[in-house]
Amino acid sequence: MTSAVLVGAVVLTLAGCGAGQDDTAKVPATATGSLESLAAEVKCRPDMQTDADEIRQALCKNADGKFVLATFATDRGQREWINDAKDYGGHYLVGRKWVAVGDDGVVNALRGTLGGEVEAGADHSGHGAKHSG
Repeated sequence: MTSAVLVGAVVLTLAGCGAGQDDTAKVPATATGSLESLAAEVKCRPDMQTDADEIRQALCKNADGKFVLATFATDRGQREWINDAKDYGGHYLVGRKWVAVGDDGVVNALRGTLGGEVEAGADHSGHGAKHSG
């Protein structure tokens, strides 16, 4: 078994832990399309922040909350962007050449419409000194 297949099998096994078959049945096929078409699917009007050949990025807000929606020209560019961004934490809904970034609840709600895979960024909750309020 190759390492990629083994990793995939472990991820699938872990994803099934504590979740019934009904949870996976509710996730639609992963959406594709332009930033505007993805935004329309989740009922947000994108506020463009970056409109370049390699990446298009917009701020979005819908009934589920605020999130960033980005599309990429290449799979490699997308993966490099995600790998760099994950250092800052957060939750990422990843599709083919697109990503949505927001809090856990927003990302899971978007997944119900866009499909995709959820990835988590670095956990910074236990780092540094405690803050008093």
